[in-house]
Amino acid sequence: MTSFAWALPASRIFSPLTSGLSQLVADVFPVGGWRIYTISGSMPVFDRKSWRLEIAGLVRKPLSLSYDDLLSLPRAEQISTFHCVTGWTVKDVHWAGVRFKHLLALSEPLPEARAIRFVSLEQPYTDSLTLQQATQGDVMLAYEMDAKPLTRPHGSPARVVIPEMYGYKGVKWLTRMELVASEPTGYWENLGYDQNAWVGRSNGYG
Repeated sequence: MTSFAWALPASRIFSPLTSGLSQLVADVFPVGGWRIYTISGSMPVFDRKSWRLEIAGLVRKPLSLSYDDLLSLPRAEQISTFHCVTGWTVKDVHWAGVRFKHLLALSEPLPEARAIRFVSLEQPYTDSLTLQQATQGDVMLAYEMDAKPLTRPHGSPARVVIPEMYGYKGVKWLTRMELVASEPTGYWENLGYDQNAWVGRSNGYG
Protein backbone atom coordinates (compact mmCIF):
# COMPACT_ATOMS: atom_id res chain seq x y z
CA MET A 1 0.00 0.00 0.00
CA THR A 2 1.96 2.95 -0.50
CA SER A 3 0.93 6.05 -1.33
CA PHE A 4 -0.46 6.84 1.97
CA ALA A 5 -0.18 3.94 4.21
CA TRP A 6 2.34 5.45 6.49
CA ALA A 7 1.59 8.97 7.09
CA LEU A 8 -1.39 9.67 9.29
CA PRO A 9 0.60 11.31 12.10
CA ALA A 10 2.55 13.41 9.62
CA SER A 11 -0.55 14.24 7.63
CA ARG A 12 -2.14 15.74 10.71
CA ILE A 13 0.87 18.00 11.11
CA PHE A 14 1.78 18.78 7.53
CA SER A 15 -1.02 18.25 5.09
CA PRO A 16 -4.19 20.33 4.80
CA LEU A 17 -5.28 18.02 1.99
CA THR A 18 -5.72 14.96 4.21
CA SER A 19 -9.38 14.73 5.08
CA GLY A 20 -11.06 13.12 8.03
CA LEU A 21 -12.11 10.30 5.73
CA SER A 22 -8.50 9.09 5.68
CA GLN A 23 -8.87 7.73 9.19
CA LEU A 24 -12.18 6.17 8.20
CA VAL A 25 -10.49 4.32 5.35
CA ALA A 26 -7.87 3.00 7.76
CA ASP A 27 -10.57 1.75 10.11
CA VAL A 28 -12.48 0.02 7.34
CA PHE A 29 -9.46 -1.81 5.87
CA PRO A 30 -7.16 -2.90 8.76
CA VAL A 31 -6.90 -6.41 7.25
CA GLY A 32 -3.77 -8.51 7.71
CA GLY A 33 -1.83 -5.78 9.45
CA TRP A 34 -2.29 -3.21 6.68
CA ARG A 35 -3.33 0.36 7.45
CA ILE A 36 -4.53 2.28 4.44
CA TYR A 37 -4.72 6.04 4.10
CA THR A 38 -5.30 8.48 1.30
CA ILE A 39 -4.42 12.15 0.89
CA SER A 40 -7.83 12.97 -0.52
CA GLY A 41 -10.17 10.83 1.56
CA SER A 42 -11.15 8.67 -1.44
CA MET A 43 -9.58 6.02 -3.64
CA PRO A 44 -9.47 6.01 -7.45
CA VAL A 45 -11.59 3.48 -9.31
CA PHE A 46 -9.83 1.24 -11.85
CA ASP A 47 -11.58 0.89 -15.21
CA ARG A 48 -9.89 -1.95 -17.09
CA LYS A 49 -11.16 -0.72 -20.46
CA SER A 50 -9.93 2.85 -20.21
CA TRP A 51 -6.86 2.64 -17.94
CA ARG A 52 -3.48 3.22 -19.55
CA LEU A 53 0.03 3.33 -18.19
CA GLU A 54 1.75 6.19 -19.99
CA ILE A 55 5.55 6.07 -20.20
CA ALA A 56 6.85 9.39 -21.47
CA GLY A 57 9.48 12.08 -21.02
CA LEU A 58 13.09 11.38 -21.92
CA VAL A 59 12.44 8.21 -23.92
CA ARG A 60 12.86 7.27 -27.57
CA LYS A 61 9.60 5.32 -27.64
CA PRO A 62 6.74 6.77 -25.58
CA LEU A 63 4.28 4.07 -24.60
CA SER A 64 0.62 3.82 -23.69
CA LEU A 65 0.05 0.35 -22.22
CA SER A 66 -3.35 -1.15 -21.52
CA TYR A 67 -3.85 -3.44 -18.55
CA ASP A 68 -3.71 -6.46 -20.86
CA ASP A 69 -0.48 -5.11 -22.35
CA LEU A 70 0.97 -4.94 -18.85
CA LEU A 71 -0.06 -8.51 -18.07
CA SER A 72 1.58 -9.73 -21.27
CA LEU A 73 5.04 -8.54 -20.22
CA PRO A 74 7.55 -10.88 -18.54
CA ARG A 75 6.17 -11.75 -15.12
CA ALA A 76 8.18 -11.51 -11.92
CA GLU A 77 7.27 -12.69 -8.42
CA GLN A 78 8.77 -12.11 -5.00
CA ILE A 79 8.03 -12.33 -1.30
CA SER A 80 9.12 -9.34 0.74
CA THR A 81 8.30 -7.26 3.82
CA PHE A 82 6.43 -3.98 3.57
CA HIS A 83 7.70 -1.25 5.90
CA CYS A 84 5.70 1.79 6.98
CA VAL A 85 7.62 4.86 8.08
CA THR A 86 5.37 5.08 11.15
CA GLY A 87 6.83 1.82 12.46
CA TRP A 88 4.54 -1.04 11.42
CA THR A 89 5.35 -3.81 8.93
CA VAL A 90 3.61 -6.56 7.00
CA LYS A 91 5.82 -9.59 6.49
CA ASP A 92 5.89 -12.10 3.64
CA VAL A 93 3.83 -10.17 1.10
CA HIS A 94 3.71 -12.09 -2.17
CA TRP A 95 3.92 -9.64 -5.07
CA ALA A 96 3.69 -10.30 -8.79
CA GLY A 97 4.24 -7.86 -11.61
CA VAL A 98 6.80 -6.49 -14.04
CA ARG A 99 10.38 -5.41 -13.40
CA PHE A 100 11.06 -1.84 -14.40
CA LYS A 101 13.97 -2.96 -16.54
CA HIS A 102 11.47 -4.53 -18.95
CA LEU A 103 9.38 -1.35 -19.14
CA LEU A 104 12.52 0.70 -19.68
CA ALA A 105 13.75 -1.66 -22.39
CA LEU A 106 10.50 -1.06 -24.28
CA SER A 107 10.58 2.71 -23.94
CA GLU A 108 14.36 3.17 -24.40
CA PRO A 109 15.40 5.98 -22.05
CA LEU A 110 17.57 8.70 -23.54
CA PRO A 111 21.13 9.06 -22.19
CA GLU A 112 20.19 12.10 -20.12
CA ALA A 113 17.41 10.27 -18.24
CA ARG A 114 18.34 9.77 -14.58
CA ALA A 115 15.09 9.19 -12.73
CA ILE A 116 11.43 8.19 -13.02
CA ARG A 117 8.58 10.37 -11.78
CA PHE A 118 5.55 8.26 -10.86
CA VAL A 119 2.09 9.79 -11.10
CA SER A 120 -0.92 8.38 -9.26
CA LEU A 121 -4.55 8.51 -10.30
CA GLU A 122 -5.08 10.07 -6.88
CA GLN A 123 -4.05 13.65 -7.49
CA PRO A 124 -1.78 15.31 -6.53
CA TYR A 125 0.20 12.24 -5.43
CA THR A 126 3.56 11.71 -7.09
CA ASP A 127 6.94 10.32 -6.10
CA SER A 128 10.15 9.26 -7.82
CA LEU A 129 13.08 6.87 -7.93
CA THR A 130 16.42 7.14 -9.65
CA LEU A 131 16.93 4.68 -12.49
CA GLN A 132 19.49 2.90 -10.32
CA GLN A 133 16.93 2.47 -7.53
CA ALA A 134 14.13 1.43 -9.88
CA THR A 135 16.20 -1.33 -11.49
CA GLN A 136 17.32 -3.04 -8.29
CA GLY A 137 16.55 -6.73 -8.22
CA ASP A 138 13.58 -6.56 -5.85
CA VAL A 139 11.85 -3.48 -7.28
CA MET A 140 8.78 -3.94 -9.48
CA LEU A 141 5.56 -2.56 -10.81
CA ALA A 142 3.13 -4.93 -9.08
CA TYR A 143 -0.33 -5.86 -10.30
CA GLU A 144 -0.97 -8.77 -7.92
CA MET A 145 -0.69 -9.19 -4.17
CA ASP A 146 -0.93 -12.54 -2.41
CA ALA A 147 -1.92 -14.33 -5.63
CA LYS A 148 -4.82 -11.99 -6.43
CA PRO A 149 -5.13 -8.86 -8.57
CA LEU A 150 -4.52 -5.72 -6.55
CA THR A 151 -7.62 -4.49 -4.79
CA ARG A 152 -8.69 -0.87 -4.82
CA PRO A 153 -7.28 -0.15 -1.32
CA HIS A 154 -3.94 -1.65 -2.33
CA GLY A 155 -3.56 0.42 -5.47
CA SER A 156 -5.26 -1.31 -8.39
CA PRO A 157 -4.39 -1.73 -11.13
CA ALA A 158 -0.66 -1.23 -10.50
CA ARG A 159 1.68 0.09 -7.84
CA VAL A 160 5.38 0.57 -7.24
CA VAL A 161 7.02 -1.92 -4.86
CA ILE A 162 10.47 -1.16 -3.42
CA PRO A 163 10.93 -3.25 -0.24
CA GLU A 164 14.11 -1.51 0.92
CA MET A 165 12.30 1.85 1.17
CA TYR A 166 9.37 2.97 3.27
CA GLY A 167 5.90 2.69 1.81
CA TYR A 168 5.40 6.28 0.74
CA LYS A 169 7.83 5.66 -2.15
CA GLY A 170 5.59 2.95 -3.59
CA VAL A 171 3.05 4.95 -5.57
CA LYS A 172 -0.36 3.28 -5.84
CA TRP A 173 -2.99 3.61 -8.59
CA LEU A 174 -0.19 4.30 -11.03
CA THR A 175 -1.09 5.92 -14.33
CA ARG A 176 2.08 7.57 -15.62
CA MET A 177 5.86 7.21 -15.57
CA GLU A 178 7.94 10.17 -16.71
CA LEU A 179 11.65 9.78 -17.41
CA VAL A 180 13.42 12.93 -16.23
CA ALA A 181 16.96 14.32 -16.06
CA SER A 182 17.00 14.80 -12.27
CA GLU A 183 14.98 13.26 -9.48
CA PRO A 184 12.03 15.46 -8.45
CA THR A 185 10.57 15.58 -4.97
CA GLY A 186 7.26 13.86 -4.37
CA TYR A 187 4.15 14.68 -2.37
CA TRP A 188 5.52 13.75 1.05
CA GLU A 189 9.07 14.90 0.38
CA ASN A 190 7.63 18.36 -0.23
CA LEU A 191 6.19 18.13 3.28
CA GLY A 192 9.42 17.12 4.99
CA TYR A 193 9.99 13.41 4.36
CA ASP A 194 13.37 12.16 3.12
CA GLN A 195 13.94 11.82 -0.61
CA ASN A 196 15.68 8.47 -0.15
CA ALA A 197 13.46 6.52 2.20
CA TRP A 198 15.76 3.63 3.05
CA VAL A 199 14.28 1.45 5.78
CA GLY A 200 16.05 2.07 9.08
CA ARG A 201 18.32 4.74 7.64
CA SER A 202 16.04 7.71 6.95
CA ASN A 203 13.31 9.87 8.42
CA GLY A 204 14.93 9.92 11.85
CA TYR A 205 15.72 6.21 12.04
CA GLY A 206 19.24 4.80 12.33
